[in-house]
Amino acid sequence: MNGLLLLAIAAALLLTAYLVYGRYLVKTWGIDPKAKTPAYEKEDGVDYVPSNKWEVFGHQFSSIAGAGPVLAMVFGWLPAFLWVMVGGIFFGAVQDFGALYASVKSHGKSMGQIIETYIGKTGRKLFFLFCWLFTLLVIAAFADMVAGSLNGYNATGAQSLPSGAASSITILYVFVAIAFGFFLKKTGLSGWKQAVLGIALIVAMLALGIAFPVYFTKQTWVYLVFVYIFFASVTPIWVLKQPRDYLTTFLFIGMIVAAVVGVFVSNPTITSPAFTGFKSATGSYIFPTLFVTVACGAVSGFHSLVSSETSSKQIRNESDMLQVGYGSMLLESLLAVLVIVVVGSLTSLASKGVLNETLSSMAFADTATPFIKFSVGVTGLISQFGFPQEWGLCIMTMFVSALALTSLDAVARIGRLSFQELFEVNEEAETNSVIAFLTNKYVATLITLAGGYLLSLGGYLNIWPLFGSANQLLAAMVLVSLSVFLKVTGRKGYMLYVPMVMMLVVTMTSLGMSVYNICLKLFVTGGFVFMTDGLQLFFAVLLMALGLMIFIGSGKKLVQPVEKAKLQEQEQNA
Repeated sequence: MNGLLLLAIAAALLLTAYLVYGRYLVKTWGIDPKAKTPAYEKEDGVDYVPSNKWEVFGHQFSSIAGAGPVLAMVFGWLPAFLWVMVGGIFFGAVQDFGALYASVKSHGKSMGQIIETYIGKTGRKLFFLFCWLFTLLVIAAFADMVAGSLNGYNATGAQSLPSGAASSITILYVFVAIAFGFFLKKTGLSGWKQAVLGIALIVAMLALGIAFPVYFTKQTWVYLVFVYIFFASVTPIWVLKQPRDYLTTFLFIGMIVAAVVGVFVSNPTITSPAFTGFKSATGSYIFPTLFVTVACGAVSGFHSLVSSETSSKQIRNESDMLQVGYGSMLLESLLAVLVIVVVGSLTSLASKGVLNETLSSMAFADTATPFIKFSVGVTGLISQFGFPQEWGLCIMTMFVSALALTSLDAVARIGRLSFQELFEVNEEAETNSVIAFLTNKYVATLITLAGGYLLSLGGYLNIWPLFGSANQLLAAMVLVSLSVFLKVTGRKGYMLYVPMVMMLVVTMTSLGMSVYNICLKLFVTGGFVFMTDGLQLFFAVLLMALGLMIFIGSGKKLVQPVEKAKLQEQEQNA
């Protein structure tokens, strides 16, 4: 298969989806460009901050971007591509846009608060508990991944220039983003001038980082990452998170454009098999593995938390929601297809001399991770324009770590908010000292990060299987909750029914298989390890129970007559 043709097909389908299906959703659900958004209603300079659509788009896209399709290509590139297209257009983008839409239309309420309004207080508590536990898994997995990618020393103990340069750039990004945020706040700079300044800062940071690398061990980076996400969670969003996401988006888009142009110039052939069978060499089955593994490029429950917990509080006009919610997901789907093309074409690129001997040895090593393969492929494509491959590796290492870090700082903030909302009481109720202590943003953040750190001690490989299943179960719960919201508020929600049922079946099957395999180790084959298998078993059973309770509660409201559902809503709000 020609890689350029596949990329062109994907771009055409995604653009058509945005112009046709995205606008259809807007027309079906309805928006009011003159309405006062929650960012203005509750403006506090911390979480509720009216922002232009490109800043919010940058925050949304950089928070959700990932490279999941690589892992699913064990079944061939065709199943991964088809799921990215179908899942991205009809599942993921609809969920992301729906969560953003529901939150903005509900005065900035998070998904848990929306569930309380339309489903009940018990549903809200269960949802926030699920979300908080889910964020612990994400923090644990992504913190370990970031620290590993920025580890300045290789297996032999020698310094690694790509990691050292990426470390330097990462540190610069934090302080430059803070300065950039204060500068924008002070001057009000926007539009093309803001973009030009942002691009100039990125180029300067990349040059300085490559020229002056820093070398820290993985454990040092673990500590630094947790310090960083603590401040990213508690500081006003315009100080660090928003400007960093804005700058990072240019890095992401620049990488995507460079890779697309590189694909156009090299015109690679996807040499990996289109379809390898319904069972992989490792023994996993295409159902449910494919639909759990390819999350960020197709549908991901985590995206809905970004939409409803952070992005909805920055939207300054309802007309911006289509671009932020639906558009950012389609761009993520395009990135997923680019990943498929690059990784699937590595053999072709090597045969054409696009990859030098060093890059080829890295790409085809037995220990090469999916992220290394993607980084090597893009480095080879960029080098066609005369860019030194050593520099390319440094930048791509930074890019890979940034993919995880931008999601990590977003989920740390979401974890803090979920923990606070779990213990919040009604405005009429008296808040006691314990509740006041637990809902303090610093305390809530420390408790959340402590839980994530303890889980991270087992390494991301032990956390990742649970994360994938929990992530897609969250998507199923959000889709059914959005269906209830749309029904009770008199809007059509039939476009969510197939996605929510499919994701529930997928995730329950995946979690059930995980529980079965762990129980086999415990009672039959042996090899059960309490700190890894025991932890996974506990979380898997707990997540299944919480997910089913939330889904059943939401499902009951979904099948009720609209009049009865509205009456119950009025009674709950009374």
